[in-house]
Amino acid sequence: MLLSTSSRAAAAPDQLDSASPVAGPSRLVSLDVFRGLAVVGMILVNSAGDWQHYYVPISHAPWHGCRPGDLVFPSFLFIVGVSLVYALGGVKRQGGPLGPVLRRVARRAAVLILLGILLDLIPNFYFTSFRIPGILQRIGLVFFACSALFLTTTWRTQLWVLLGLLGGYNVLLQLVPVPGVGAANLEPATNLGAWLDRLVFTKRHLYQDQQGWDPEGLLSTLPAIGTGLLGVLAAQWLRRAAAPAVQTAWLFVAGTGLIVLGLIWDGWFPINKQLWTSSYVLYTGGIAAASLATLYWLCDVQARRRWAIPLLWFGSNAITAFFLSEVVDRLLHKIKLKNAAGQKFAVRDWLYEHLFTAHISNPYHASLAWALVYLAIWTLLLWWMYRRRIFIKV
Repeated sequence: MLLSTSSRAAAAPDQLDSASPVAGPSRLVSLDVFRGLAVVGMILVNSAGDWQHYYVPISHAPWHGCRPGDLVFPSFLFIVGVSLVYALGGVKRQGGPLGPVLRRVARRAAVLILLGILLDLIPNFYFTSFRIPGILQRIGLVFFACSALFLTTTWRTQLWVLLGLLGGYNVLLQLVPVPGVGAANLEPATNLGAWLDRLVFTKRHLYQDQQGWDPEGLLSTLPAIGTGLLGVLAAQWLRRAAAPAVQTAWLFVAGTGLIVLGLIWDGWFPINKQLWTSSYVLYTGGIAAASLATLYWLCDVQARRRWAIPLLWFGSNAITAFFLSEVVDRLLHKIKLKNAAGQKFAVRDWLYEHLFTAHISNPYHASLAWALVYLAIWTLLLWWMYRRRIFIKV
C-alpha cells in the first residue's frame, strides 16, 4: 500500500485517508481536522434536497464571485499539498532513486482518476457519453504533479512554478483568441478552456447540461496545481525548526496576504471557481492557509481537540466518505419505482417528498434538512468505522 502511515506521517493525497488518527511528532492533528471539515463541506454542498431552493452560503456562485461553498474544493487541494509533504518528506531527505516512489505516486493518482470515472459511470455504464473530467480526477492529477515537483525541486523552484502557472493561465484565458469563436473571453461555453475540452473529450464526455464546457477541465487543472503547491509550500514552512507561535503567526500572515492579493487580482481576472482563475487560487489558498494556521494552533500547539472529534471521523476516511456518499446519491436518483398507475419515479424523489416537503412547508428549510440528515447518516457510519479502526486507503 502506497506510503503507509506506519511511520505516523500523513499519507498523501488526502492523507489520502489516515491510517492512524493518533497524533505524533511528524503528524498534524489539525490537518486531519481540516480534511474532515472539507469533506463535511463537500457533502453539504453536493446534497441539496432541491437545487432550486438552497441557502446561498452552501451553494456555488453562479459565475464570478465566491461563496462559502466555493471554498471547499480548493481547501481540499490545499490539504493534498500539505499532506504529501508529510508523506514524502522523509523520502526526499534520505535521497536515493526516486523512480520507485514516483511510480507508486503515479499508481495512486491513476486509481483516483479511475475512481472518478467509475463514479460518473455508475449506475448505467454508458461508455459513449460518460463524463471524463471530475473532482477525483482533478485530485489525482494535482496530487501527482505536486508530488513530482516536491520530490525533484526546491521550494524556490516550486514558488516560481506556482507564479508561472498563475500568470500563464491569466494570459491564456484573457489574451489568446479562441479558435472558431474569436477574441479571448471568460464566458462559460466560449472560453479557451471550454474549447480545449471539446477538442480533446468532445461534448459527449463533458457535463451534459453545460453547453460543452466542464468546471474540472484540462486547462483549469493548471491553476488547480497551483492550489496544491500553496499547500506544499505551507507544509514546508510548518516543518521548519521554529517556535510554534512563529510558525502559526507567519502562516496566518501569509494567508492574509494571499487573500488581499487575490482580491486585488480580482479587479482584472475575476475570482471564479468554475474557471479556477488565478485570483481564485490566491483568495481561496489564503483562506485555507489562515484556516490551517488557526487549527494548527488550536489542535497541535494548544492540544484542544475534543471539539474536533467528529471531524476526525471524516478526516480519517475522507475519500471513502466522499466516494460512497456520491455513489449512494446517484443510485437514489437513478433507481426507479412504479406507483399504482404504472408511473415511474426516483426513490430519492419519493423520499424527499414524503419525508421532508410533506412536513416542512418552507422549501429552503426542507432542502437543507435533507442535506443535514444525509450528512448525519454518513456521520454515524464514519463514527462506526473510526471506532472499529477501519481506515480505507486508495
